[in-house]
Amino acid sequence: MGEILVGTCSWTDPALVSSGWYPKGARGAEGRLRHYASRFPVVEADSTFYALPAERVSALWAERTPEGFLFDVKAFALLTGHGARVGALPAPLRPTGLEPAAWVRKSQMPPGVVEEVWGRFRAGVAPLRDAGRLGSVLFQFSPWFRPGARAQAYIEECAERAGAPIAVEFRHPQWLAPDRIAATTRFLRERGIPLVAVDTLQGLPDSVPPVAEATAPGLSVVRFHGRSPHWGTGTKESKYRHHYTRDELSGWVPRVRALAERTEQVHVLFNNCCARASVEAAETMSGLLAEGPGPSDSSDRVREALPDS
Repeated sequence: MGEILVGTCSWTDPALVSSGWYPKGARGAEGRLRHYASRFPVVEADSTFYALPAERVSALWAERTPEGFLFDVKAFALLTGHGARVGALPAPLRPTGLEPAAWVRKSQMPPGVVEEVWGRFRAGVAPLRDAGRLGSVLFQFSPWFRPGARAQAYIEECAERAGAPIAVEFRHPQWLAPDRIAATTRFLRERGIPLVAVDTLQGLPDSVPPVAEATAPGLSVVRFHGRSPHWGTGTKESKYRHHYTRDELSGWVPRVRALAERTEQVHVLFNNCCARASVEAAETMSGLLAEGPGPSDSSDRVREALPDS
């Protein structure tokens, strides 16, 4: 049985910081991270999606966390098919003639600038990798990243250029549609790339099926986004606002354990940003996983607790 690590998708989310979860003596950047790392063994660094990571900051993260603690780092938006604000790019890489608030895509950038973005991203996560603190680089591809030969070639490129093991989350539902799922999982399994399983409300136009397949021997990842009806359409806060119940999480327990039987490590991460919702869900899931198998592991119980359609 592989190791199961449970945590959240951010330790700096403003809603969490203002919720009172952090004690009074742990409200600075260093104190928050040290406190978080005393409660959970893994976290996702989502700030690297919005701006390129800085080597100095990554080094501080490594210094402030104990041996064995892991960071899953989100790939910079520009490398995943999303747009990025011009102001998020280092000054020498910003396109001329555009305001800092303007958005730009990788296809609009000169090849040399894209190369520099890749290089700066690798350098930014290197201190975590060198310290043994880097779990994987998460490539959360955009909803318009459609399946096909061109997309598969780009996933292979990401695996080669990231400078660390990667995991892949799809936001285009067709990747995991019934007629496509076998090809998708085979492609990832042949390359040893983890498929990120997701939990969201089903039945919406942008709902991604909650497929939990082990496609890499070293790692599986499950990300809980909440079950908001605004998934894919609302603001960031409304899309991810959800308080998981014990029954909702119970349905995932046997699936997480099944992944752990097929991989060396499973990362279970909560992205439901609403005050303490993410840390409370992570604590509940940790408790459920610590319990022995029981009635909640039956197939009927699993189906009942998975996202409704």
